[in-house]
Amino acid sequence: MTNETLAGYANVSLYSAMAVYTIAMLCFAGYLAGLLPARDRAAERTAEVAADRELVAAGAAGAETDTTSSASAAGPARPVRGGLPDDADVPSRARAAAGIGATTTWLGGMLLLLSVVLRGLSVQRWPLGNMFEFSVMGSMFTSIAFSIWATRRDLRWLGLFITGPILLVLGMAVRVWYTEAAEVLPSLQSYWLIIHVTVAVLASAIFTLGAAATAVYLVKDAFARSGRRSVLDRFPDGPALERTAYGLHIVAFPLWTFTLIAGAIWAREAWASYWNWDPKEVWTFVIWVVYAAYLHSRATSGISRQTASYIALAGYACIIVNFAVVNVFFVGQHSYSGL
Repeated sequence: MTNETLAGYANVSLYSAMAVYTIAMLCFAGYLAGLLPARDRAAERTAEVAADRELVAAGAAGAETDTTSSASAAGPARPVRGGLPDDADVPSRARAAAGIGATTTWLGGMLLLLSVVLRGLSVQRWPLGNMFEFSVMGSMFTSIAFSIWATRRDLRWLGLFITGPILLVLGMAVRVWYTEAAEVLPSLQSYWLIIHVTVAVLASAIFTLGAAATAVYLVKDAFARSGRRSVLDRFPDGPALERTAYGLHIVAFPLWTFTLIAGAIWAREAWASYWNWDPKEVWTFVIWVVYAAYLHSRATSGISRQTASYIALAGYACIIVNFAVVNVFFVGQHSYSGL
């Protein structure tokens, strides 16, 4: 089988993954739509229970027994697991859609893994030499990390906010950043390509999960502060969301620190200097500084969780700038764009 044939199969696998992610995104959107009536029914039951208890409490002596019977007759609100509605509150079609979304997300990740392997075989190197390959592998890591995480926690509420961005990045990869399979520059022909760039991709994937959780937390918090109701009421509560996002950043930050250090070591081997003020080097350090500021603010008692979360989103914005702007418009010793 020729290298061109392998590259063609890699593209077919990539396009198949995009089709699968489209299905997953629509299914997760259908699940969130199903939470709307579930939210209304749960709120109505809670209001009925509260009203019955108030009436009983205003009655004569012996109201304790009446309260118990009244509450039982009204039917207490169903238990909530991790801030999500009991499945009995969610239409069966919405639950089925979420299940299909989870399965197709797994399938999409496996198709991307196949695409990455075939691309690597076609170029006979580690497939991280340009923006296109970085995008595909980054999407793969994000998808698989989310799917593995979802086996431990109920993350149906987050699925839309993961599969949507993955589909967007893959669309950009095939339409804007696509590069024909070829060898890389001599400075990139090193085992550090495997170590340095792979860890950078993995860190970016986890930062993506953290950014999604952070954004959901900030939106939910804004609705809660305004007193308005939304489908976000059926998501995990605000503090739990914020802690989840913080935990993801705790994992990603050491990986990014390693990326920065490994990049300096590689620069010493390739360009005879640990630091060359290359645009990629500078922005990698900027990202590190912003996320360090987030972790510091998160651990500082005088800074609110909301402020710290905005700093985290600023860090992810820097990642986007580093990848989509610096790679394309800034000329330097790094060359990942292939444009």
